[in-house]
Amino acid sequence: MGPASLIQSLRDAQRIVALTGAGISAESGLATFRAAQTGLWSKFKPEDLATADAFRRNPKLIWDWYAWRREQALKAEPNAGHLALAEMEKRAPQFLLVTQNVDGLHSRAGSQNIVELHGNVHRALCSENNCSSDNFDVEHGRCRSCGANLRPDVVWFGEMLPPAALQTAIAAAEKCDAFFSIGTSSIVYPAADLWRRAAEHGAIVIEINKDLTPLTPMASYSFLGKAGEFLPELVTAVWDKKKIHESSGAD
Repeated sequence: MGPASLIQSLRDAQRIVALTGAGISAESGLATFRAAQTGLWSKFKPEDLATADAFRRNPKLIWDWYAWRREQALKAEPNAGHLALAEMEKRAPQFLLVTQNVDGLHSRAGSQNIVELHGNVHRALCSENNCSSDNFDVEHGRCRSCGANLRPDVVWFGEMLPPAALQTAIAAAEKCDAFFSIGTSSIVYPAADLWRRAAEHGAIVIEINKDLTPLTPMASYSFLGKAGEFLPELVTAVWDKKKIHESSGAD
């Protein structure tokens, strides 16, 4: 649970934005991108597995890497932090979840209003043409419509973030009353610039992270720890008590 001033600010907030990074998925046992390069994948560098050039050189290797990552994501379960954010979406007047994660755990937890800045490992794209996903052979990584290789629908090193997703995130950050930064290092741009935009437009900024980050000394509130431990208590403190307060007719 947070301090009384934070609880009151969140009760009053009409628009809330939450940005999540790898830290929240790590609480579900999912390794971060680089930490995942163990065992079978330990001999590869990130640029061997997550660039367009690498895909052109060896599409099967890249497809197999992401098939493995999909499998790991499906084995993982949404944790209490994911579930608390889904609950926050139900309670807040307006809520947007912006995630840098590609694992799909937020959707599985029940979140609906989601912007995926880096794509989703469970989706695929035709690597050569804008073919319909209805005719994809996902098992073999081929597009049946044109015969091209399928690629994962994720943003690789050297690629731009999806413009529509980024613009939606920026617009929401600049209009929100409260901005959460959860499990993200606050060093990867342009996502790391979202909290600045929120703060410049008058929002309170709440950080939840197990490590100190560049945001920590500048956040309105910073909590060192796990989202899965902090967020459920905060949601209960803000909205359950607010509901009790309103139903009692108290001023």
